[in-house]
Amino acid sequence: MAEMAEWLRSRRVTEVECLVADMSGVARGKILPTEKFLISAGESGLRLPDSVFAQTVTGDFVDSEVIDYTEPDLILHPDPATLRLVPWYDEPTAQVICDARHRAGEPCVMAPREVLRRVLALYAERGWKPVVAPELEFYLCKRNLDPDYPLEAPVGKSGRAETGRQSYGIDAVNEFDPVFEDMYDWCEAQGLDVDTLIHEGGAAQVEINFDHGDALSLADQVFIFKRTVRQAALKHGIYATFMAKPHQSEPGSAMHIHQSVVSVDTGENLFSDPDGRDTPLFLSHIAGLQKYLHEAMALIGPNVNSYRRLVKDFAAPINTHWGLENRTVGLRVPASRPHARRIENRIPGADANSYLAIATSLICGWLGMEEGLEPTAPLQKSAYVMKSQRLPRHLLDALYNLRRSSALREALGDDFVTMFLEVKAAEHDAYQQVISAWEREHLLLNV
Repeated sequence: MAEMAEWLRSRRVTEVECLVADMSGVARGKILPTEKFLISAGESGLRLPDSVFAQTVTGDFVDSEVIDYTEPDLILHPDPATLRLVPWYDEPTAQVICDARHRAGEPCVMAPREVLRRVLALYAERGWKPVVAPELEFYLCKRNLDPDYPLEAPVGKSGRAETGRQSYGIDAVNEFDPVFEDMYDWCEAQGLDVDTLIHEGGAAQVEINFDHGDALSLADQVFIFKRTVRQAALKHGIYATFMAKPHQSEPGSAMHIHQSVVSVDTGENLFSDPDGRDTPLFLSHIAGLQKYLHEAMALIGPNVNSYRRLVKDFAAPINTHWGLENRTVGLRVPASRPHARRIENRIPGADANSYLAIATSLICGWLGMEEGLEPTAPLQKSAYVMKSQRLPRHLLDALYNLRRSSALREALGDDFVTMFLEVKAAEHDAYQQVISAWEREHLLLNV
């Protein structure tokens, strides 16, 4: 606490945002004056009701089997490693990600950050350490004040909105230089390890790659990065969205997760032997992803909109086949040197909670390694012509699969899985109350 106090005072920080990620990855918490924060944090006085994790993306609370109706407080414990300045405010302001614990000190098992910690502990018990590198796609779009109207691409510095596909286009990215300059400056100020920026296949769609590293740190960074990009876009009068499928006629946005496993003792990549051959652990990791992603799909495709992205017409994965340098499969193995051997899980959407997406991808691989599973043969043709191993097509199907998964309940925690299912079922019920424009257009006068 003394080091945090010195850090805050040396930067003349006036306020501190204390953050937790809810089930949807929304930043929840409270804002305190710096001195009040230091007193409260030192006395374990930072509190939020445990119902914060029973909150839907629309802000409603669900009746839960696992949370007491009296809503007891959780204690927020700031993680000093996550203390950062918030660069988009005029007054010096800091943010810190907190771990949620019960009053007796035990972790709150419903907290997504704790779920990832739980998965990493399973790896650590075997002397393994995951290494991940997320790739996050998102769209820039014109301000949309009426949700009944489709989104439009924003106007860039040329004065025109982008209409065509400009994959990897340099000048297309430069249309929005002011946004990306602020984004990079703010990422640097927050210590976010962002790497490459490219234009993706949709109009005003871009992708940011993160440097590989520790799974918990990268999940924290993606959580903060989403806030950062939204604020950079708003500063310039436009929106940034991480919806999985924001446009009807454009590709969806993914959160590709590159993952490998190294030995804690030696640091060696366990996916490749010194001669560059695939190891049994590597193949079992792939097999675990193939077997369990069907059951875990709701965690990496958590919204109704998530499943609009998973269609072959827009080069998105529709199954869990794997292959070397094959972008049609759900599980791609990039060509690499032995020490960098990894799997790219291309199935998670950009709308997924970063903690849950990384935890899910890693636990599926861990189960495969634990069970000694064997994968299918690597696919050397297009995965879109294959009828086997198709992913769930709708949120309700994915929730059904997760509800029945004893392996994921045991690995991720039964109370967490129950709480997640309750929140997502409530969100789906709310969605079912909405009459879409398609229904009004095609059914109003025809049926």
